[in-house]
Amino acid sequence: MAGIGIGGLGSGIDSNAIITQLLKLETIPINQLEGKKKIQQDKLAKLGEFKTLVKDLQAKAATLSNLSNLLEFTVSPSQEGVATFAATGTATEANHSLKVLSLAAIDRWAFNGVTDKTVDLAVGAGEAVSFTVGGQAVSVTLDPAASSLEEIAGAINTAAADKVEATVVNTGTSAAPSWQLVLTSKTSGEDGRLTGLTSTVAGLTINGTGPDVNGVAQSTNNITVGTNAVAVIDGLTVERTTNDFTDVIQGVSITVEAADPLKTITFGVDANADAIVEKVEALATAYNKIVEFINKQNTYTEDNGPGGPLFGDSVLRQVRSSIDDALFNVPLAVVQADTTGYSTLNLLGIEKEDNGTLKVDKSKLEEKILGNLDAFADLFVDTDGFNNGGALPNTPGFYTDTTADAGLADKLDRTIERMFGTSAGPNGTVLKGLFDAKNQTLNDAIKRLGDQIEDKQYYLEKYEAQLVMKFAKLEDVMGGLNAKGAALQQALVGMI
Repeated sequence: MAGIGIGGLGSGIDSNAIITQLLKLETIPINQLEGKKKIQQDKLAKLGEFKTLVKDLQAKAATLSNLSNLLEFTVSPSQEGVATFAATGTATEANHSLKVLSLAAIDRWAFNGVTDKTVDLAVGAGEAVSFTVGGQAVSVTLDPAASSLEEIAGAINTAAADKVEATVVNTGTSAAPSWQLVLTSKTSGEDGRLTGLTSTVAGLTINGTGPDVNGVAQSTNNITVGTNAVAVIDGLTVERTTNDFTDVIQGVSITVEAADPLKTITFGVDANADAIVEKVEALATAYNKIVEFINKQNTYTEDNGPGGPLFGDSVLRQVRSSIDDALFNVPLAVVQADTTGYSTLNLLGIEKEDNGTLKVDKSKLEEKILGNLDAFADLFVDTDGFNNGGALPNTPGFYTDTTADAGLADKLDRTIERMFGTSAGPNGTVLKGLFDAKNQTLNDAIKRLGDQIEDKQYYLEKYEAQLVMKFAKLEDVMGGLNAKGAALQQALVGMI
C-alpha cells in the first residue's frame, strides 16, 4: 500500500517479515496452478510435434497411394544418340523398337539482300510484306518514311510476334555487306510453314514459291523447309510437328535426335527397383518415428518418472491403433486367396521389430518388386478406385472404401485424414477429429487454469492490502500504548 510504512518501530514486531510469510502461504495454490498449467502447455507442445510426425506419414502414404508416384522406371536404349528417353510411374515394363526417318525442321525464309539496312526501301504508300503462318494471314503495310530493313523487321515482329521472328543478317562482308531480312517460324513442322510470302516493297524482293509435296524447297529464298518429324515406333509410323513423341507410349517420353532410315534401335522399359525401395523405406521411416515418439512418451523409470508430457495419453494409443489397422489389418480372405505372396507387408520383407518399429529387408523387397510389379503395386495402390457408396461428408462411411481392393497406402492416407477432419455426431452435430478435439481440450484446460490463476492473484493483491492495513493499525495502537506507558513511568519517577 503506497504511503503506508510499517516495520515494527512502534510495536517492536517485524511486520514486513510476517506479511511476507503469510503471502508466501497464499501463493502455494497459485504455484500449484501454474504447475498444472505448464503440464498442459507441455502436452500441447508435444502434441504439435506428434501431429507433424503423423502428417509426414500421411504425405509418404499419399505418395505410395498413387501409381504414378509409387512406381519408377528406367529406359535402356540399345544405342545412344538416336533419341533421349524418360519414363513416369504410369509406364509399363516392355521392350520397344524405334527408327527415326526424319527430324522436325523450322521454316525459314530470307529476302534478297540490300547494301544498307538503314535506307528506306518503300517508294510509295501501300507497299507491304504479306504471308500466312499457322492459319493467320499477316500483312504489314509500310510508311515509305519508315521502311528500312530494320524498321520492316520491327513492324513484322509487332504484327506477328507470336508466330514468327524477323531478324536482319549480314550475309556479305564488312566491305561488301548484303543485309537480308530473315523470317523464322516459331513453330516447327509443316504447321509452322510460311506460305504466300510476297513483297510489294520496291527495294525488297523475294521468290515466295513454296516447297513441293515432298517438302523440297522450290525457291532459293526458302532457306529451310518446315517439316515434321517421322519415326517408326514398334512398327507404327508416327508423325509429329516437333521431335517429341511423348504421347505414343504411355508413360514414356521420346525425343528423337538423329535420323537414319536404315537404323532401328531397341529400348527397354524396366522398373527402377532401387527408387521404389527408397519410397517404401521412407514410409517405414516415417512410421518408425511415430512409434519411437510413442515409446519414449510412455517410458517410465523410477529415477526420471514418465518419459514425456503425453505419458499414457489416449491420443497416442488411438493413433497407433488406427495406423496399424490400416497397414496390417488385411482381410483373412485376401490372405488366403494370395498365391503369389503379395497380400501383406511382411510377405514383401517389411516386418515389425520387438519395439514396434518396421524393418525393411531391401533385398527381399527388391526381389518382390522385380518379381511381379503389378501385384506389388496393387498392395499399396487402390487400383480399382475408391468408392464410398455415395456416403456424405462428415459421416462414418465417407472414408470407407466399399470396393474389394482398398490399397494399404490409400487406406492409411484416408485414416490419417480422418484424424484431422470432422465426422457426424448425433442430432446433426459435427464432431472434431482426434487432434482438433485434443487441441481444444488442452487449450480449454490452459484457459481455465489461467483464469483460476488470475482470480487467485487478484485475491492475493486484496489480501496483501488488508494485511498492510491491519499491521499499520497495530503499529498505531502499540505506538500509543508505548507512549502512555512511557508517560506513566515518568510520572511515577517524579513522585519519588
